[in-house]
Amino acid sequence: MTDGTPGPRNAQDRLRRLLVMLPWLMEAGEVPLADVAERFGMTPAQVTKDLELVAMCGLPPYVDEMIDVFVDDGLVFVGVPRLFTRPLALSAPEGFALLAAARLAMELPGADPDGPLARGLVKLTAALGQVGIDTGTDDTAGVAVDLDRPDWTDALIDAVATGSEVMIDYFSPARDEVTRRRVVPRHVFTDAGNWYVLADDDRSGERRTFRIDRMERVDATGNLHELDPDAGAPRAFFADADLPRAQVRLHPRAQWIIDRYPTDSVEPVLVRGKPAASGAVDVTLPVASTRWFDRLLVRLGPDAEVLAPEGAASGGEELARRILANYD
Repeated sequence: MTDGTPGPRNAQDRLRRLLVMLPWLMEAGEVPLADVAERFGMTPAQVTKDLELVAMCGLPPYVDEMIDVFVDDGLVFVGVPRLFTRPLALSAPEGFALLAAARLAMELPGADPDGPLARGLVKLTAALGQVGIDTGTDDTAGVAVDLDRPDWTDALIDAVATGSEVMIDYFSPARDEVTRRRVVPRHVFTDAGNWYVLADDDRSGERRTFRIDRMERVDATGNLHELDPDAGAPRAFFADADLPRAQVRLHPRAQWIIDRYPTDSVEPVLVRGKPAASGAVDVTLPVASTRWFDRLLVRLGPDAEVLAPEGAASGGEELARRILANYD
């Protein structure tokens, strides 16, 4: 465009730009929106649009490992999610693909040759066994970078086989605390590079899913329970055990979230014992964070009504008011 305004960007260009922008923002924590736009050769509107997309990204099941980023009053705020503080489980092809994408991103405007992305490239290159990030020399034939099974996996597999009850010290990222709880493991499985155990949880009285790498201690209690040969890995989305729950009434236009996010239950709204003519359903779903839930409520608008917990809708209402105020 002749006036210097950046033109339309395809998805690949946006992804590469974000790969450079996010590590820099995570290290900075809080940056004026205008400074971000100037550094990366974008308009403030483009930065805001891309960061709104990032706020919906994370690790499966996309509930308790979301990237925490938002724009408010001309400032960009980015938190470092727990998923970036733990070692990644990469196969060799995934490692090489990430390395190639990161190298291309380092050529974009705003890339810091001494910044977090560059430092991560050096570490990834070393892990893959390459000579240096600039030579492209590859001596990695046969190398795989795979994360070993976390501690306690074998003990939990044995507990599943015997019906043994165990006490676990479990870290909850939603509450940033370690809790002691009694569980009966039912099935051990992997998903998206992580190891999980499906277990009967005494604390909630329900069958919940726990990430094994978040367990800091596992002790057998000596109690045995009847085996459940039909227990298996969840067939769809699942959420970590310690996430708080919310109950929301969804009208048909909002029911797309049932397929998009994990839910504990979906029940039709009944009128005199029959499904309501409106087609509404009551959904219980895990809440990754209040900020995530507030954004979700804004997206759903009048097609969603928060039933519980009390006051949970106030954050979404306040966020909607702030968004509208930007257009006054």
